[in-house]
Amino acid sequence: MILPFALWLSLIALAPLYFSQWWARHYGKLALLFSAATIGYYLFVLPADASQTVLRAAHDYFSFIVLIGSLYVVAGGIHITVRGEEGPWRNVCFLALGGLAANVLGTTGASMLLIRPWLRLNQSRLAARHVVFFIFIVANIGGGLTPIGDPPLLLGFLKGVPFWWVLRHCWPAWLLSMGLLLGVFYLMDRRHYVPATRVAFAESIFVGWWNVVFLAVIVAAVFVSRPWFLREGLMLAAAAGSFLTTGENVHEANQFHFEPMLEVAVLFFGIFATMMPALDWLQVNARSILGPHPSPALVYWSSGGLSSVLDSAPAYLAFASALSGLFGGMASLSQNGAVHLAALSIATVFFGAATYVGNGPNLMIKAVAERQGIRLPTFPGYVFKWAVPILLPLLLILWLIFVR
Repeated sequence: MILPFALWLSLIALAPLYFSQWWARHYGKLALLFSAATIGYYLFVLPADASQTVLRAAHDYFSFIVLIGSLYVVAGGIHITVRGEEGPWRNVCFLALGGLAANVLGTTGASMLLIRPWLRLNQSRLAARHVVFFIFIVANIGGGLTPIGDPPLLLGFLKGVPFWWVLRHCWPAWLLSMGLLLGVFYLMDRRHYVPATRVAFAESIFVGWWNVVFLAVIVAAVFVSRPWFLREGLMLAAAAGSFLTTGENVHEANQFHFEPMLEVAVLFFGIFATMMPALDWLQVNARSILGPHPSPALVYWSSGGLSSVLDSAPAYLAFASALSGLFGGMASLSQNGAVHLAALSIATVFFGAATYVGNGPNLMIKAVAERQGIRLPTFPGYVFKWAVPILLPLLLILWLIFVR
């Protein structure tokens, strides 16, 4: 029953490349088909208690899509124009600040807020590298210092990992990663920089400032766990308030449309539904994968590899649960198994940048950029042209220095 999940991921990766028009017309139907096959198996073939897995997956999907959608709507009501001239150094500063902001707003919040200003800043010479490095830094690695930054770290905090634990133990890996990625981006951007194409912005504009309040409500709501659906209700209320109080001129300036959000919602509906057997297998076999005396390297590569194609939060939970059992609880794990927990934290966050489906904001950024006419690499193109030559060496360096 893992087959529908593998087929769905394969279609997401290859269908837009080989039969894009057919895929554009039928991807919604295919999502329903593969989802129905998996959900039907859980409801009508497995024992009755398997329905609880479906309910949990439905709740997780609802929470995920409400968070993504609310941030998308609120960010669409904020129009930012940066004063000055575009150039490699300004771009590096923008990405660095975006990475820092991800620790306060979350990778999704920072991505949705900053992707449009980032595209406008480089409008005269937009290339795939601008979107890819934005995904690397702002949508993934930048949020690796606090529980607010990325969902797996938030789950760790809720399970008992101290709030500042990740910052204290993982900041060297975060700093090295940010420095190397920003350095590589600067060299690439500098190489293709033609001073004659510079565009000077006449003014600095921040329109829709009241949406910052709605953004703060959404970020705060992430920490609300009881009663059920209060968190999602607060997020939906903030999104509705933002949409109703934002003028048409701001939405038009941001080229705001619901089509990218709808596409992401459909694609992730298929992912959340079909990945249930894969997550169940992982939950059952995590401890056998790790063995009685797991090395930090095994935790790093196994959890990271799964996070790049599965949702990183369940992967974190499965491996954290196994490690917690081996070390005698989360408190003991954070003290006596610090290297293992650091390897798990780094891997589940950083490996999310390896594919378009590795983290929720990745596909959303892709959809927003393509909506504005930017030609982006296909799923295999992203992996083999960008993730393998740039991200994989970085992950190897982190393994050699901090994990091995």
